[in-house]
Amino acid sequence: MSHAVELAPHRYAGLVAPAVDRTFLAGMAAGQERGTELSRRYGGPAATGFLVELRTRLAEPGGVVDDPGFTAVTRYRDAAECRRALDKQVAYGMLHRRPDGGLAATERGLAFLAELWRLHADVTGELWTGHEERVVRLVEALGRLLTYALVLAAEEPDPAGAAFAAVAPPYEPDGTPPGVLLLNRLGTLRHHRSDAHAAAWAVAGHTALSVTALPAGPERLAIEQETDRRAAGPYEALTAQERLSVLADLAALPG
Repeated sequence: MSHAVELAPHRYAGLVAPAVDRTFLAGMAAGQERGTELSRRYGGPAATGFLVELRTRLAEPGGVVDDPGFTAVTRYRDAAECRRALDKQVAYGMLHRRPDGGLAATERGLAFLAELWRLHADVTGELWTGHEERVVRLVEALGRLLTYALVLAAEEPDPAGAAFAAVAPPYEPDGTPPGVLLLNRLGTLRHHRSDAHAAAWAVAGHTALSVTALPAGPERLAIEQETDRRAAGPYEALTAQERLSVLADLAALPG
């Protein structure tokens, strides 16, 4: 128990981030492998890419991702290339660009996302078969984390938190299978850390481009530690023992 007490939220944020990444990326990779035909029927990745990436907001009827949110989600990529890709997806009729710059799914885009939800239900069910209890525990814990993260964001609105604001809370219609809930909650939590990282390197005087080129060393370590501190808030919603349980459950999931 002494080890659990010592695992403070800021230390935990750094430990759990790789486990969150691994589990989320495994689920998405399984979906991509099985989803080739689905994507092809709607025009391929050139037509569907941002719908997949922003699905937790755009799948919701009336869901809109504003322009600052899109910029934040894509902050580590070439802005001009992202805009060109976005223009193509609008031209394919999958996304609608509103006069204020916000993005919404078209009817065709919503149809694609409904099929994607079913695909993700199938692949996560297969990927995590035999681990149903772990998945349910993780869904519950991540739900509490995201709820608390939204409370904290409302208390201290910060433009640096635009990526999380763009995708949270994730759209969870009645009957959504636990595997899909887990996949989407993990993805949403990753955007919370992405915002924390962006705030940390901005304070240190970096840009998205310069920080990606920063070599290992004291400066990078300081930014990572500041990222952990800024990402720690939601983990206060869990007890020290619950934090360890989440870490253990993530480590036990295949992928």
